[in-house]
Amino acid sequence: MNLKIDLNCDLGEGFGVYSLGDDAAIMPYVSSINIAAGFHAGDPSTIRETLELASKYKINIGAHPGFPDLVGFGRRNMSMSPQEVYDTVLYQIGAVFGFTRAAGMDLIHVKPHGALYNLAAKDRLLADAIALAVHRFDWNLILVGLAGSEIIHAGQAIGLRTASEGFLDRNYEADASLTPRSNPQAVLHDPEIVTARAVRWIRDGVVTARTGERLTLRVDTLCIHGDSPNAARLCGRVRELLASQSIEVEPLMR
Repeated sequence: MNLKIDLNCDLGEGFGVYSLGDDAAIMPYVSSINIAAGFHAGDPSTIRETLELASKYKINIGAHPGFPDLVGFGRRNMSMSPQEVYDTVLYQIGAVFGFTRAAGMDLIHVKPHGALYNLAAKDRLLADAIALAVHRFDWNLILVGLAGSEIIHAGQAIGLRTASEGFLDRNYEADASLTPRSNPQAVLHDPEIVTARAVRWIRDGVVTARTGERLTLRVDTLCIHGDSPNAARLCGRVRELLASQSIEVEPLMR
């Protein structure tokens, strides 16, 4: 049996005169990217520049909508109604789509960002609002969400194709949620740990929680955060190990 996985990264997260991450060094190693849509990070010029860079590689393009929270990088919880979430997600999808259309590229998927992603993973009303925005914009888009979460359930319920996501550089709690970033153990930096869990996850469908529990989570795509200082190195090491294990890295297909 041929083993395949999509490897994604959140990119285009600078804005104005501020840059974040080394997008150029990361892109050769991933098969999908999620472009910040301007609310938690990114701006029109950054979206365009990220797409121009991505055009050199055969990688999927996704919109990465988040809370309107530049100061907190979209990682602070905000109290927004489902209608407000719908509006803000739809708005941001449209922003990224406009640039992909102008560049002659396709928008393939939508992946919520940060606090919006984590809240909607447990709150079905917010998850439904996100799924509805994606479906109404284009029902062919893939909705990416935390494996086993309400985002996946909401997308499937409305008829979207979904992609269950796992995080290689993040710890998990026993309930399969991501360890809060307030915990010093939330982010994994050791390349050996990250690469080893990638192979085990793909082959066995399991990942070990921060407190030692064995979690069974089927995933279609694995993420490494682009804002991590060693993101390019991690992506390169993961690709190298997957190739040695005859595991193919391929983008999600609509």
